[in-house]
Amino acid sequence: MYIDIVPNHGSKPSILLRESYRVGKRVLKRTHANMTKWPEELVDAMKVLVKGGKAIEDFEEAFEIEQSLPYGHVAAVVGSIRSLGLDKIIGSRVCRNRDLVLAMIAARILDPGSKLATARGLDQETAVSALGELLKVESADEDDLYEALDWLLPRQARIESKLAHKHLAQGGLILYDLTSSYFEGRKCPLARLGYPRDKKKGKLQIVFGMLCAPDGCPVAVEVFEGNTGDPSTLSSQIEKVTHRFELNHVIFVGDRGMITQARIDEELRDVEGLEWITALRSPAIGKLLENEHLQLTLFDQTDLAEIHSPDYPDERLIACRNPLLAEERERKRRALFARTAQELDKIVLATKRKNRPLRGKAKIGERLGKVINRYKVGKYFQTKITTKSFTYEPDAERIAQDRALDGIYVIRTSVSADDLSSRDAVRAYKSLSNVEKAFRACKTFSLKVRPIHHHLPDRVRAHVFLCMLAYYVEWHMRQKLAPILFEDDDKQTAESLRYSVVAPAQRSSNAKRKAQTKKTDDDIPVHSFKGLMANLGTIVNSRIKSQIAGVEPFNKITVPSTLQRKAFDLLRVKL
Repeated sequence: MYIDIVPNHGSKPSILLRESYRVGKRVLKRTHANMTKWPEELVDAMKVLVKGGKAIEDFEEAFEIEQSLPYGHVAAVVGSIRSLGLDKIIGSRVCRNRDLVLAMIAARILDPGSKLATARGLDQETAVSALGELLKVESADEDDLYEALDWLLPRQARIESKLAHKHLAQGGLILYDLTSSYFEGRKCPLARLGYPRDKKKGKLQIVFGMLCAPDGCPVAVEVFEGNTGDPSTLSSQIEKVTHRFELNHVIFVGDRGMITQARIDEELRDVEGLEWITALRSPAIGKLLENEHLQLTLFDQTDLAEIHSPDYPDERLIACRNPLLAEERERKRRALFARTAQELDKIVLATKRKNRPLRGKAKIGERLGKVINRYKVGKYFQTKITTKSFTYEPDAERIAQDRALDGIYVIRTSVSADDLSSRDAVRAYKSLSNVEKAFRACKTFSLKVRPIHHHLPDRVRAHVFLCMLAYYVEWHMRQKLAPILFEDDDKQTAESLRYSVVAPAQRSSNAKRKAQTKKTDDDIPVHSFKGLMANLGTIVNSRIKSQIAGVEPFNKITVPSTLQRKAFDLLRVKL
């Protein structure tokens, strides 16, 4: 059976329901019905029937959505990876391990989780997004992801060298800082008890240091044992920069706990082409005051001044005072002092109570030890313990000494004034906050490097490196998407509003307006980065099956909104 439309000499064509049959070698036609006067919808229904389809009264029943996977945020992240050329930096040739690494990087940005959770999100049966389909890794399991991690780690040095060549320059600044992350389990040789920056006391941890460009773009990361001290990690970074990255003239920027006097004397001072910027610790600043190499009257007219001291030959010292920081430190000291005094008063009362009073130097001392440094202000108290009593009083001299230093910091550098002005040296040191932003993103709200469950040292190293690569992608995406994020997209103007480099950073008027109105100038809603990714995730890729004969299953992507189109335009990525 078939529908035959026969022309009718300029009149309405005839629509006939016919059947073909054969007589000998001849093919003849037999007409079963004339449908010329039938309503058009009945003719269309008959066309479906004769092709083996079903008659459908409601047009919506003609289609079924077999699967809908969030797609927009995946396309944005994967497109950004490719536009940055990171896929080619990781591996010049297309291979399954490279695609799995790209999938793990993207998953870290979109929905960080364990390797098992990532594998489930990629699998065709349990997919939570179109990531597996887009990168053609739908059949991956957690063992495949671990194998890809093992494939990635030997390439770390080469990848970091390419990133350094792209983002670091001869004679430029290199930011370096260190952090730690707590560990789950006790079998990894890297996991050690150390100074817990995560405030997770009693937890094993690892330590990792990150090298960044002056703008905060991450370039390299290295994992150390959890009990490694900050200064002892510096030598490996110097070796990395000068030999692997082949930078023969750089300025290392590290905090006062990283670039110490010992490290300067042993590892920095005699390295040709290597200069540094750091800051003095409070005891060293106090010594400058004591020797009158630093005088507080300097700050009567200015908040920044270069000073000289014979204790630091061939170095520049730049003294700064931030009155707002001084006020904040005084407020915090008062609050913590009061809270500690409350705890000490409880011990005093315990020694004076009628029933079962606290007695004995050992017991009183044990009770005191639990509270005296709970808020890290124990140095401001003078205590006296007897067998029957406990008394305390503020150490007024110590408080006065520290109060005099409130808001004062001293930048220490080997860079000459001809190469770097005082203000630029201060600005360079303060740019270490960009590394802190990287650590916050990697450890907490964004990429969630912690908690770490891997047991093999190389797997831990590969996991941290993977998180750094994810932050590399996210950092660039944030820069491009800044006009529609709650971030300052006019930092040059914001810097011009700053009356002094010592003063707190200012936000541009555009950033303040976005924060107040929650919209851009062209009336587009402003988002956080995570909020925007969630919004892009509402663009779905649907697999549609048709009940109409002859219509094959097809995919359909949601039409993007104005906000979503703007995001893809800013990223310069095609949907």
